[in-house]
Amino acid sequence: MRPAQSWRPAPWREATRTFSAPLAVVDLDRFDANAADLLARAGGLPLRLASKSVRVRHLTHRALELGFTGVMAYSLAEALWLAEDGIDDVLLAYPSVDTAALVRLASTPAARDKITVMIDDVSQVALVERAFIRAGSPEGPPVNVCLDIDASLRLGVGAAHVHLGVRRSPVRTPEEAVALARSVQRTGRMRVRGVMFYEAQVAGMPETGVKAPAIRLIKGLTMLELAGRRPAVVTALEEHLGRPMLVNGGGTGSVQQTGTDPTITEITAGSGLYCPTLFDSYDAFTPRPAAFFGLDVVRRPARGIVTAFGGGYVASGPAHRSRLPRPVDGARLVSAEGAGEVQTPLRYPRGRDGGAIGSRVWLRHAKAGEAMERFDAVHLVRGTRVLQTVPTYRGEGRNFG
Repeated sequence: MRPAQSWRPAPWREATRTFSAPLAVVDLDRFDANAADLLARAGGLPLRLASKSVRVRHLTHRALELGFTGVMAYSLAEALWLAEDGIDDVLLAYPSVDTAALVRLASTPAARDKITVMIDDVSQVALVERAFIRAGSPEGPPVNVCLDIDASLRLGVGAAHVHLGVRRSPVRTPEEAVALARSVQRTGRMRVRGVMFYEAQVAGMPETGVKAPAIRLIKGLTMLELAGRRPAVVTALEEHLGRPMLVNGGGTGSVQQTGTDPTITEITAGSGLYCPTLFDSYDAFTPRPAAFFGLDVVRRPARGIVTAFGGGYVASGPAHRSRLPRPVDGARLVSAEGAGEVQTPLRYPRGRDGGAIGSRVWLRHAKAGEAMERFDAVHLVRGTRVLQTVPTYRGEGRNFG
């Protein structure tokens, strides 16, 4: 296991001193190097950007300029916005029941050319059909759809099986996938473009601590099981449709493993551009943290403890300390208070008093783009300079959930 590179006092700390805190920064040298690393790990396969892991439109375009191919959006309203912004290939990561957005999609032939929606149930097919009716059944291309296929690991059979991985799609077998494809074809308004297998238990589980051997075992068993089931599903669908399909898989933590499957045509990644703390302990790559947020010290309540303004940016997922932000300078959160709603106390190791009142402390978020929902803007830094300040989704007044 290779830990994340240690953080040294960054040269841009002085450059951001005059900016009000809380504030977010992205180190462009590290962002660009992380992009190059992800592209190299993909081994020549197209790499699709997960927008939820960025949530800054300027940086989404930067990733595409650096070599990413297409975007995986997390909301249909977001997908429509990105398509209007000139992104030609947007794959929706999750099914949508947003009636207004579905009607907009059905009403806009140009958007139907650019956007692929995700489905895993016939009820979602019916929603798209109703959207066409509400839109007045406009002419133009069909709605492209991608079938979400369950990539979790099941050990055992029947009701006694153990489920390892996220709870996503109910579609698992070739027969179930073909049945869903038939329901899509019957509409005459939709076209199966491809399938997605997201092996979350490989992409999102760090190999760390006493559980590391078990986690590596789970990852190995997952890839072994998918090596048989994924080609079977893809072959059945391609024989049924009579043409090849897009086959999406992977995530930052599984880029190399997913790329070994010859049925995969593209891989998705995004978190590896920022490298948040949840990616500090992976065997496959060495994280290069690129996104930070700064807080100002407003109190010194006791020796070795300082209190910073803001900081309650806790990541989604199971309630656990791994979801808390982490100071980069050796301090730690006070366990009795954690990351506070409007103030966050930090305890320094023995012999260190921490910063003076008015000084600034820097932290990393546990997840990637999620942190950007707390800031209107992000400062893009290189070396000793702030090159540009750009809006986040929030700063552009875009809230997609």
